[in-house]
This record gives sequence, structure tokens and C-alpha cells, in this order.
Amino acid sequence: MKTHSLKRKILVAFTAVIVLLAGSIFSLGWYAVRKNLFEQTQLRAIRALDSARVFYEEEINRIGVSIQTADLQQPEAILWEKLRLDYFCRLSPEKAAVAASEIVRAAAATRQPVGGSRILGRDELADIGGTVQGPTKIAILPTEKARPTTLKTLETAMAKEYALPILDAAGQVREVVYGGRVVNQDNYLVDRIRKLVFGDEVYNEKPVGTVTIFQDDVRISTNVLDENGRRAIGTRVSAQVYDAVVERGQRWLDRAFVVGHWYRSGYEPIRNIDNVIIGILYVGILEEPYNIMATRMLTAFIIVILLASILAFVLAFILSGSISRPLTVMRDATQRLSGGELGHLILDPHFSIEELRQLARAFNDMSVQLEEREVRLQENNQKLAELNKSYLDLLGFVAHELKGLLSSAVINAYSLRDGLLGLINFKQKKAVDSICRNLDYLDATVKKFLNLSRIERGNLEINKTEFLLGRDVFEMAVQTFAKMVSARQMTLVNQIDPLLKIRADMDLMMIVANNLVNNAIKYGTDGGRIELTSRDKGEFVTIEVYNDSRPITPEMTEQLFKKFSRLNVPEKKQVKGTGLGLYITKQIVEAHGGSIRVQPRDHGNSFIFTIRKE
Repeated sequence: MKTHSLKRKILVAFTAVIVLLAGSIFSLGWYAVRKNLFEQTQLRAIRALDSARVFYEEEINRIGVSIQTADLQQPEAILWEKLRLDYFCRLSPEKAAVAASEIVRAAAATRQPVGGSRILGRDELADIGGTVQGPTKIAILPTEKARPTTLKTLETAMAKEYALPILDAAGQVREVVYGGRVVNQDNYLVDRIRKLVFGDEVYNEKPVGTVTIFQDDVRISTNVLDENGRRAIGTRVSAQVYDAVVERGQRWLDRAFVVGHWYRSGYEPIRNIDNVIIGILYVGILEEPYNIMATRMLTAFIIVILLASILAFVLAFILSGSISRPLTVMRDATQRLSGGELGHLILDPHFSIEELRQLARAFNDMSVQLEEREVRLQENNQKLAELNKSYLDLLGFVAHELKGLLSSAVINAYSLRDGLLGLINFKQKKAVDSICRNLDYLDATVKKFLNLSRIERGNLEINKTEFLLGRDVFEMAVQTFAKMVSARQMTLVNQIDPLLKIRADMDLMMIVANNLVNNAIKYGTDGGRIELTSRDKGEFVTIEVYNDSRPITPEMTEQLFKKFSRLNVPEKKQVKGTGLGLYITKQIVEAHGGSIRVQPRDHGNSFIFTIRKE
């Protein structure tokens, strides 16, 4: 039977679908969404912002032209009304030089006309009077995503102002005339800019294009509508936009959530003539109509994808007939192998696909090798079990035999050292002291190996009785090691409650106490302090053994409770130890359902264990 490549069958069947699907989606999606919609919308917002800036500055120039072409000999009241300004004033050179307006001061100093935007303070607004004060006083409304503020009312105002110095025959400033229009709630200004930039385009009764002027971060003039259909005067710009535009003086071009709707937006700073940012100019294009258009296009994409998927399904169905049976055989064989039937083989089913035939052969080879490996593992495990049993038997036997011999040797050595067998000279006593110390260490080592043997065998039986943990256990441990404490001039403070009662294996808890106290003495600082404390937590009791010493690093803590593990502390290299004490202690505490840990302190370390009281 002629076999065919699985790769060839799959590639031939799906290449046409992939090319058709990927080509259609790529061409239609890229062109329609990327090019015609979102990129064009953002580009339109950038152009709109540039145009709005031009129109805004043109408004200032128009004020200047009207002042320059007016008959300035007329009374101020007439000029005010004729020029359609919110205020118009004349100042002498002396007053102009110290005027509140930086525009007036610049005109007086340079003897040139100056126009721009500036902030009118409350005193200036009060002096202007008339109908200006009402529109300029704006209540600040809570706005989602805006910066936190305690300001409730905006009592200053932004104005477009133009100042014209009047020169005498000698070219000196005779007086400065200036006037301006207040931007606050100047609907005509923003509506005119919107009409010039966007026209009258609307969507669902909402203008597609919007224009806003902010004073600092407060909307003072806008055609953005709130949920009630009113101009969103008093709402504020988001903190993200404020940081970019006002704090850093940059343009901000991106999507923005503006009073309940998403807009493709552009923001840029409004500066006074001293280049200080006093506000923000905003234009936005409503995203909703473009999103609807994008949804329609995505619907078309989905239809294409569904048609392509149907075609792919038909092709997959045709292919499944040629590969389902071999795959079923492979699946069943794999399940039998995972179920423990090592050595199970797949008989050659004459698969029509070459790759599946090769896979079956590889499976058979793997199954045979697994069976052989399992046999070897069982043999090795049996040998390891026998070796481990021999090791434990030898460990227990040697430790038990040495314990009996050591007991006699320790008694005789101490009798000889203490003069019970006759007087000895100084050199002999010094040698016997060394022998006693080595015998003590050897005796402790033998006990640890006996305990280790019990733990390794799983013979660590817990025989619980009720006793006083402080008086019956830790006080005895303190007395046992009192001579070592005195020899190293340490201070040992036992603050464990002598009446603290628990139910546990008293002999095993004595091993824990001896190991922790002995450890604190051996690794403590000469002349240092050892503290034993307890905390009764109701159902549990916690014991802490602290000693002055070098604080243990986090890397060292991982080694502390391992078998035959000792810390590499330079100043304690001469201290003898087997590395079993803390391992045995941990096993005993955990056998009682507790836990033990080390806690480095500023000048030492604390070993803390917690067990149940019952």
C-alpha cells in the first residue's frame, strides 16, 4: 500500500483555507479599520487641534485690530459697547508699568502692541463689574478621573486681551489702552471654533466635534454636553491629561473619556505672554459613529471567518477518516502502558500514513525499554532496601554497644579527675579534663545516633503524659548545662512559666530542651546572654530559646535543620558537633504536630518551636 506524508496531507488541505482567510481578513481589516477609521480619526483630531489653535489666536488678533482701528478719542463707555468688549481701560504710563495685567506691562515697556491670554483676579473682576461677574463665577463639579481638589468655586477668569500703547510726538508712551473679552462661559467663542473646524456634523443629537477651553483644569467654555444635555461647565480634565499638558507642557493625543463618552482627543497648553501655562485648549471627535462603522466591518469579518471555518471543518472531516483509526489504536496502547502494562506492543496495523507507522515503531521500542528499566529499578530498589536495613541495624547496634561502654568510661574518668581514686597532679588533671570533655562529646554523639536510628526506622513512638514543661524539662536542662554556662561566663535567664502544663512525651521533650540549650551555649558569644521564654496561646504553647551570637543569614537557615549539616561560621570552627541535634529536634517537634524555626535578631538568634498543649 502506498503511503503518504501526513505533513503533505495537512498542508495541502489547509493551505487554501489559511491563504483565503488570512488574505481576506488582513486586507479588509488593515485597510478599513487601521487606515480608514482609527488612524484617520486621530489624524483628524490633530488637524482639528491645529486649526482650533489658529482660530483661537485669531480671536485675540481681531480684538487688536478692532482697538487699533477704533476712534480712541471717544469715551470709554462708548468704545466698550462699540468694540463689543467685556472691558476697556486707559492707563497712564506710570500706572501701566505696575498694572495687574502682564500684557499691559509688556506693551508699556516695549512700546509695541501686545495681545494674549491671561487670568483676571477677583479684584479686577470686581472693578470691571457689569455683567461679567456672573458668568465668570463657576461652580466646580465632581469629575471622574480628575485630580483631588478642595476648591468648590472658580472665582477668577481667563481673558483674551490686547493692549495698545499710545505714543506722543517724541515716541514716548502717553497712555496705554487695553481691552478684552472674558472666556468663561463664552459659548459664542467655542461654538464658532467648532463650526469652523468641524461644521455642523452631529450623531444622535450629539455634536461629533467638540471644543473646550480650560482654566487650569476646569472647563470654563465648552460645547461638550453632560448627561442632561447641558454644557459641561465646571467639570474638570482627567489627572492623566493634566499631568501631561499643564505639568509637563506637552500635547496629549489619544482616546479620552469626556463627560460620559469616548472621544479621539487633542489637548495642548494655553500660555500667557510669560510662557506660563494658564489653561488647556481641547478638541475631540466622538468615537461612537466610528465604533458603529467598525462593528459593521467586524461583522463582515465574522461572516468571512465563519465561511472559512465551515470550509476548514469539511476538509478536517475528510482528513479525520484517514487518521482516526490509527490514532485510536495509539491512544488505547498508551492508556494500557500508563495503566502499568509495560512491554505492551502495537502490532503493525498497516497504517497508510508513514509518520504514524514510524510513531508506532517508536512506541514499541519505548514500551520494551520501559519494561527493562522497570525490572532493573525493582532489582536496585531491593538492593537499596537491604543496604538501608543493614545501615540502620549497624547504626543502632554500634550506638547501643558504645553507650554501655561509654557509661563506664565516663564514670571512671570523672572519678579519676575528681580525686575519688587518689590525688593526681596538675598535668594529669589537665589531661583527664580533656578526656572527660571528649567522652562527654562522644556520649552526646552516641545518644544522637541512637535517636537518629529510631527516627530512620520510624520507631519514634510518642508516649504522652502530663507534666510541667518549665519545671520538669527546661529547668532540668538548665541545671544540666549550668557548668558550661559558668565556664563561658554567660548569663542564662529562664523565664519559662514553671507551671506551664502540657501533654506530650516527656523523654523526647527533654531531648529537645537539651539540644536547644546546648546549641545556644555552644554557638553563643562568650559573656553573652541566653534567654528562655514561653508564650501560652491557649491551644498551643510557644517556646523561644535566644542567645547572643552572629545573626544567621537567610541562606544559612535552609541548612540548619538538615541531617549532618553544620553552619560555616569562622569563629565557631573549633566547636564540635555532628549536625544531628537540630535535625532530631525538628523530627521530635513535628512528631508532636508542631513546628520549629529560627528567627535572626539584631544581636543574636532565636530558635522558636510551637506544639499543642494536649
